Amino acid sequence: MTLGLVQRALQGARATGGRYDPTVLGDLLRAGYDRTLEQLGDAPAAGGSPLTRGYDRIVIDPAGSSVTLPAGVGLDPGGIGKGYAADLLVEELRAAGAAGVCVNLGGDLRADGQAPGGGSWVVGIQHPLRPTPAATVVLDRGAIATSSRVRRTWGPPDDRRHHLIDPSTGQPARSGLAAVTVLAAQGWQAEVLAKAAFLGGLADGPALLATVGTVGLLVDNQGGLHPTAGFARFTAASPPAGAIQEVAR
Repeated sequence: MTLGLVQRALQGARATGGRYDPTVLGDLLRAGYDRTLEQLGDAPAAGGSPLTRGYDRIVIDPAGSSVTLPAGVGLDPGGIGKGYAADLLVEELRAAGAAGVCVNLGGDLRADGQAPGGGSWVVGIQHPLRPTPAATVVLDRGAIATSSRVRRTWGPPDDRRHHLIDPSTGQPARSGLAAVTVLAAQGWQAEVLAKAAFLGGLADGPALLATVGTVGLLVDNQGGLHPTAGFARFTAASPPAGAIQEVAR
């Protein structure tokens, strides 16, 4: 499973042209995310790390079941670990005979088979800045993941930081977005694409999703909703009672 995770992380990095980069660990530590959020609080970031990036230099040996990192390169797959775990759990439960499965691991949701009572799975997408849902989507099968800069933040008011690192700058991304939600076939894919689209912003994010044949919902810093082409095909007019909630992390 560990080998599979690293393989998917590198596949995601290549597919997004490095917008998703599993070797941003050093940048994340330098941004100050070297303790729990409770310990970080509002204090100025004091993190430090000598680690560099270099996903293109990681060597995987499937036959020997080994992964070799270049000297000085740190690995941080990020949220795709949750998405991949959801994928594995759904596949295991379906193989064991479950008629339908929905797994939500820290906001990474993967569903397959029949929903309770039959029919499709109905999922409410949390708005990052408002109490009302941003959208309600209907899935026969597939995955949903949200990348948001709102929930996991630290630092003083004039230097608020978050965990979504832009590999082009090594700093927390300033893309003009509060969150991005992506629908994909598998959980790990949805995670990779949500982060990549978040970094791309409104200028490049929708085009990136269109290139890989999936859809999403981008929310700007003012709370405005920007669905990509085709997203409306998955939406419901209003969330029914008991709809599953997909929570941004």
